[in-house]
Amino acid sequence: MRRLLLLLAGTLVLASCAPPAARNTGVYLLVDTSGSYNRNVKKAEQITLYALTRLQSADSIAVARIDTGSFTEKDIIAKATFDDRPSTANAQKRAFASRVEKFIDQSSPAPYTDITGGLLQAIEFLNEKHPAHKEILILSDMKEDLAKGYVRDIPLDFKGFDVVALNVTKLRSDNFDPRQYLGRLDEWRTRVEKGGGHWRVVNDLDHLDELL
Repeated sequence: MRRLLLLLAGTLVLASCAPPAARNTGVYLLVDTSGSYNRNVKKAEQITLYALTRLQSADSIAVARIDTGSFTEKDIIAKATFDDRPSTANAQKRAFASRVEKFIDQSSPAPYTDITGGLLQAIEFLNEKHPAHKEILILSDMKEDLAKGYVRDIPLDFKGFDVVALNVTKLRSDNFDPRQYLGRLDEWRTRVEKGGGHWRVVNDLDHLDELL
């Protein structure tokens, strides 16, 4: 009995010394700035402000543009990991929202749409932050259009990621043949799920409470 009690006591000591499980969240918002979608860029502000109201200390967020070549940190508009002091975190959120607003005001249409490159950058960014929950939001019509010379036929590792396509607008050609729209979404769903991730589509931005 004495040995059993000592064993239990040792187990409790080891458990009390173990670091607490991470509970923080990482969010990466990709904003399509291509010519066919640029008029919808302003909706990024609504999504950003919603995310900022939900994120807490130790959570991370980044907003980046999707343009001709998106696999680069130069396309990250704003990024932050929030302090555990509420006053400092609030100041960080105000500065973050201001940078996103400035980006929206100055946004110009991009000739091509490198969605895959943006996703690669999002995965890299969030993996470096090591959050418990990783969410990639994509504000886009999900029509990838690559410039000559860009190679994006590569596997994507979405293990542990939620990928949410937002406000996936229909192209003019989709009105003539809806199979194009449905096929586009199905191709991205397959790609995300094949990479081990979870895929969702939220077209009604009044339902942002389904995020985070």
